[in-house]
Amino acid sequence: MSPYFEQNLVGQWHGSSLIPHGSYSARPGHPNYPHQGISLEPSLLSGGASGLDDDDILAKTRGNELWVVNSRRRNGLIIHKEFYTEFAGPGAAIGGGLDQDCRGVISLGNLSLISPSSAEAQQKALRIRLQWIRLTQNFTDKPVPIDRARMILEQFKSYFDQTIVDQVPDEAFALLVGVLPYTVRHARALV
Repeated sequence: MSPYFEQNLVGQWHGSSLIPHGSYSARPGHPNYPHQGISLEPSLLSGGASGLDDDDILAKTRGNELWVVNSRRRNGLIIHKEFYTEFAGPGAAIGGGLDQDCRGVISLGNLSLISPSSAEAQQKALRIRLQWIRLTQNFTDKPVPIDRARMILEQFKSYFDQTIVDQVPDEAFALLVGVLPYTVRHARALV
């Protein structure tokens, strides 16, 4: 793995400068790739000790073993991939080949990952992951960017503690619903 994506701060993207300024067409190392990206500030989003350190979370997300976000807790994982970001909430599957292309993660709440007990539990977790994706898709279907940003913020505020939502970087919400970070900052003032 490139040192470009290695940074281990609790609750921060486990990868720095994930969102480049300017064009998204160039990759790191390409001559047109911007020299600096948006650096996400450290924040403590975990809300308590989960028993998982940052390297464990990223390794489990990228690994071949399927894990489930504990459905008995208000917790979740924002998973940043190369060109988009997903949210895996309670009950959702992570890892198991789904997220091998993961570039970084942000854990929300007191993250707890459990191993599914059966094939049926795995299928249920995969269905729940799709439900979380569909929920986010409903927001991205809105044509007005500020509406998308407002809706994702309202959804997270209804589920997570306000202090946790306030610490999630604007860039993370922006990538979830396809808007600019500025739009999320503006929407925070409206919600």
